[in-house]
Amino acid sequence: MLRELRHVRQIAEESFRRCFSGPNMDLTVWVDADGGITGFELCYDKENAERAVRWIKGNGFDHQRVDDGEQRPWDNLTPILVPDGVFPVKKISRLFQQNSREMDQSFAKFIYRKLLEYPE
Repeated sequence: MLRELRHVRQIAEESFRRCFSGPNMDLTVWVDADGGITGFELCYDKENAERAVRWIKGNGFDHQRVDDGEQRPWDNLTPILVPDGVFPVKKISRLFQQNSREMDQSFAKFIYRKLLEYPE
């Protein structure tokens, strides 16, 4: 289940961030002063080959793989997002729906509907 994290670091140039974390996915939601969602990033498959789908109001979607930079044990590099292939819309939206039952339902419903809008 996705649970909200407290004391999330805010970045001055960005909208207010709310972050949620669970065993197999993480979610960052950006909200404006009125509480409206301006974007989100859903990271999934954290245990295997982590990927991220991001939606930003006015820019749309992108889908990326998380490169953790840890190919060699002596390197400790910062994870970065790199282009990735097909986003499994139905599978991940269903997984999100199952994992979002205990979070803010206005956010959960918005994000679920938005995920289903991802262009196949």
